[in-house]
Amino acid sequence: SILTFQSCSTVKVLDSWKSDNVSDLKNRNFLVVARSANDQTRLVFENEIIKQMESNGYRVTSSFAKFGNMNPNEKPSESNKGMIKKMLESEGFDGVVLTVLKDLKEETRLQKEGGYYAGGNYYGYYPRYYGGFYGYYRHPMSMTTLGNYVPETITTSTSKVYVLETTVYDLKAPENKQLIAIVTSKIEDPESASAVAKSYVSKVSASLK
Repeated sequence: SILTFQSCSTVKVLDSWKSDNVSDLKNRNFLVVARSANDQTRLVFENEIIKQMESNGYRVTSSFAKFGNMNPNEKPSESNKGMIKKMLESEGFDGVVLTVLKDLKEETRLQKEGGYYAGGNYYGYYPRYYGGFYGYYRHPMSMTTLGNYVPETITTSTSKVYVLETTVYDLKAPENKQLIAIVTSKIEDPESASAVAKSYVSKVSASLK
């Protein structure tokens, strides 16, 4: 899936899993891949992942920086699967961090306000005759009244929700045991890749500790 953002945003980790061997990967040489047809988005995410992994002592390289012509969204075939494997081996990469957009949907929310009777703070909304019992008791407005009605309004808002998945692979392990960690996160209404990348990667990193 293509990773691209168009439009304040929140990041929430939906699910995560990690192998007991995560802490043993400091000696691996990781290639970081963000699957996106948008080069700027790809670069922003890869650079942020690299920045945070390097601060934790990992060796990492951006796929955009190393293989600028690589199309991470190209559907893998048996032939290019072998080519990618040779490419990674020849460059000495034995680990991969891959981020993919798994789902994109629009959510519509209805927010209801008003539709009730309300007063206010004393000496703010309430008149001064409320201040003493006798003054209030003899006032005509102390008789049955429902107060002031706040008209009901319903606001409709639409937000874009992105579900991203980041996986970590140890290429030195047998193929059926290469998955070391996986984190699935939800991003709501991101303004841009640069605005959300740091928060996203921080949440992913925290889930893997």
